[in-house]
Amino acid sequence: MAADEQAPAEIPSIQVATPAEPPPAPADADAEDDDDDEEDDDEVDPAESGLDDAVLGAAEAALAAAEAEDAAEARGEDAEEVPIVLEPEPEPTPDERALHAPHVRPSGEPAEIDPDELDPDALKVVLRLHQHGHQAYMVGGCVRDLLLGRKPKDFDIATSATPNEVRGIFRNCRLIGRRFRLAHVYFKGGKIIEVSTFRANPTELEHAANGGEDEGDGEDLLITHDNVFGTAQQDARRRDFTINGLFYDVAEGRVIDYVRGRRDLDERFIRTIGDPEVRMREDPVRILRAVRFAAKLGLDIESRTYAAMEGAVEDLPRCAPARLLEETFRLIRGGVSAPALKLLDALDALKILLPPVNAYLKQHGKEGEKTFYAFAESLDRRVSAGEALDDAILLAMLLIPISRSTGPEESQEGRPSVSQVVEDLLAGFVQSARLPRRIAERCRMLLLAQRTLSGERRRRSAAFKRHPLFSEALTVFEMTVEATGENREQLEAWKAGEVPQPRAAAADGEESDAGGQRKRRRRRRRRRPSANGSSGESADSSSESGDA
Repeated sequence: MAADEQAPAEIPSIQVATPAEPPPAPADADAEDDDDDEEDDDEVDPAESGLDDAVLGAAEAALAAAEAEDAAEARGEDAEEVPIVLEPEPEPTPDERALHAPHVRPSGEPAEIDPDELDPDALKVVLRLHQHGHQAYMVGGCVRDLLLGRKPKDFDIATSATPNEVRGIFRNCRLIGRRFRLAHVYFKGGKIIEVSTFRANPTELEHAANGGEDEGDGEDLLITHDNVFGTAQQDARRRDFTINGLFYDVAEGRVIDYVRGRRDLDERFIRTIGDPEVRMREDPVRILRAVRFAAKLGLDIESRTYAAMEGAVEDLPRCAPARLLEETFRLIRGGVSAPALKLLDALDALKILLPPVNAYLKQHGKEGEKTFYAFAESLDRRVSAGEALDDAILLAMLLIPISRSTGPEESQEGRPSVSQVVEDLLAGFVQSARLPRRIAERCRMLLLAQRTLSGERRRRSAAFKRHPLFSEALTVFEMTVEATGENREQLEAWKAGEVPQPRAAAADGEESDAGGQRKRRRRRRRRRPSANGSSGESADSSSESGDA
């Protein structure tokens, strides 16, 4: 939690194996794929081609190029190089063995948090810092979750030691961060314990330097620097919400509450620390964090805090796009995308975070809301069940309703394309929000694949089963079936290893009901030239003219 609020978050990179080249099609592939002469007459519109033999090579090349560009950018990150092999921790000294987390406080009362619920590696970091004469507490979300009876996702530590001092104490440590240096202590299995130095709120320090007087209502409170060390109390007060400002003293077995966070936990409220108007103007990303905590923990947002969130929505564009995108992804990854997005819609924040989603909801009204949130709830069920889903899958599930409602288009390069609003959104995320290109490209391909899986695209469907993204596309298709109740027969056929029959609407060339797909156009047959060198069409025209 120490780095969640101010340090810029990097969107996690997802390693994707470079797809193998598809096997060459047999010489008689066209004969095998053509059901009858009438199908051979159907024109294959590039915008309708889905993911089949015609575009497999181009799709794989696009993925490979996206991965190469992401790797080139990653080499320029501002962080110390991670050692390939971390040095093992030395054996504990006799004094260190004596340090422990007591089950009973000095007053004789039981510890406020059972030491058995604490992460043993985080406990080791705290006790080692104590041994070297530093203050160190477990902080933020882990304390909040333990007091709520929930299992923390991770354990963060705040200390009086500077980042360099932390690195000097732990051999298995490296420093990260641009705006604020953080220490990552590594343990077996890739576990990371994040250690931050106590910080002070720069706005409060400037306010105190001015003699406690504000400079005026027009003052720009947006925090652009946060490199000021402080005390434990200052560190608690500079955090966003009272429920995140709780510290746990392991040695004494007690919760340290400088901000009345225990009261708000008991009352199940989310409340800012200090004036909500000021805190939201300092960092409008706190709007998304409040929404995430409300949806994840089932808490209510205190009225003044909610009013300040409404007023600060217009300041969201001033925040770093990468931070906005990462916080949006956290909402989706947490298995609470449906309630979180409903709250963001009520705050009128979707127009900034996900403009196509906002436009879709406004255009389609109640029916559009029902459809969109059915997709979000289907996604939430999978995430809550513990299924690990790629970021491309998460994003694709939220964009499918938009893609279905607008239909496919053809890009200027002539390759198959999803709707232009979706293409623009993905391109904007890559250019301004540092979304890895491979995630954007995979998302686009997953959206295109749904037409092949649903049977709207009927030619060469068997080729798609060889594509590296087939299993992920099928996962998205399965969630789509759960959300809409449509195409169950096609889903069962794909899962059984078969290629389903094309849908009747597609076979008849009729327009699809599920998103206004365009009619198939008939390909005009070429006429053989006549003996006098003129085309058959010209001869027919002359004949018609003569008859007239």
